Amino acid sequence: MKIRKLTSAAEKKIFAARAARDVEAERVAAEIVADVRRRGDKALFEWTKKLDGIDLIAEGVWIGEQKIRSARRAADKALVRAVEHAARNVRRVAQQQLPKAWSIETDRGVRISQRVEPIERIGCYIPGGSFALVSTMIMTAVPAQVAGVKEIVVACPRPNNALLAAAEILGVKRIARIGGAQAVAAMAYGTKSVTRVEKIFGPGNQFVTAAKQIVSSDCAIDLAAGPTEAVVYADHGNARWIAADLLAQAEHAKDAGSFFVTTSEKLAREVQREVGWLLGELPPTMARVSTEISGAIIVAENVEAAFAFINRLAPEHLSLPDRPEEMLRRVRAAGTVFLGPLAAQPLGDYASGSNHVLPTGGWAKRRGGLSAADFVKCISVQNVNAKGFAKLAADVVTLAKAEGLHAHAEAIEVRQ
Repeated sequence: MKIRKLTSAAEKKIFAARAARDVEAERVAAEIVADVRRRGDKALFEWTKKLDGIDLIAEGVWIGEQKIRSARRAADKALVRAVEHAARNVRRVAQQQLPKAWSIETDRGVRISQRVEPIERIGCYIPGGSFALVSTMIMTAVPAQVAGVKEIVVACPRPNNALLAAAEILGVKRIARIGGAQAVAAMAYGTKSVTRVEKIFGPGNQFVTAAKQIVSSDCAIDLAAGPTEAVVYADHGNARWIAADLLAQAEHAKDAGSFFVTTSEKLAREVQREVGWLLGELPPTMARVSTEISGAIIVAENVEAAFAFINRLAPEHLSLPDRPEEMLRRVRAAGTVFLGPLAAQPLGDYASGSNHVLPTGGWAKRRGGLSAADFVKCISVQNVNAKGFAKLAADVVTLAKAEGLHAHAEAIEVRQ
């Protein structure tokens, strides 16, 4: 990992690299989405074979339920226990996040209430890559179940036995062996093989994220959850632990951005050494590439400059192992924050209960991570009786006429 001084030029280079990746991804994703929207299954099958090497004509789009059940029976006890533990914690958090029904009287005779209804059919995108992400199945399916979603459709280009076993444990039955921008397009617009969903959830690479944003005018999406980003800020601490957290996120993909931000040049050098040593101890990993081309160690002049940069970056993951409560007060934008030296980022990736589908690419400036609230729609209900009508009528007529909307005013006046 390279050590860089935090200067305006260094910061500009980091943000420019992020923007450049997004522009290229949008171009490629737009072509694929338009093709699948126009030609349906034919385009879906062609892109899947070209990009993922999967022959959907021979293998079929959907995984058979028998194969899913067999994977569960063959799963070892440790995996079953881990899935159940993680799901239990995610479920507990999701239950706290779920919006509640309520009712209030704003004026005498005017009652406003809220109904909470689940989205009926959703699509969950599970990244494939070298290994299908079992944890993403948990993070998307469990909050959906808590919300009461009736139909959960999963898209994953290479669902392995662990993922299929987790699906059976969670009660997920519909899994399509499709991925990338073509899977997003199929779920958003529907094809002969894939039923259109109402909202798409789950993280993916920059092409998946771009595709989600392209289809978002026609199909709802959760959030921009693209290539992984991680920041660790510390001026003191265990350099090996810091390096391990950086590599944990860096191994996701070559464009995963892991940054160590510090005011200590001494600690920066120690972390740099530990990154090198840990890479030598680990099996071959994508982190070796991403730490060189997408990540860096950033030395800031002072803590104020460090957090100004962090808040502008708005990282997906932020670790504060050193003086965590004091540093937390400086945070204005991050997908999730890990406090203290023992709060290793993978704990949140898998089993703490907090959702790991988080905003990337600066979207943490605008919203937080996935929650059960994303799987429901809140319907407002307005009940007005005679006393309420009398209370509101005159002011509504005044406001309507002030806007030149005389039919609005007439709809009140005809009732008076």
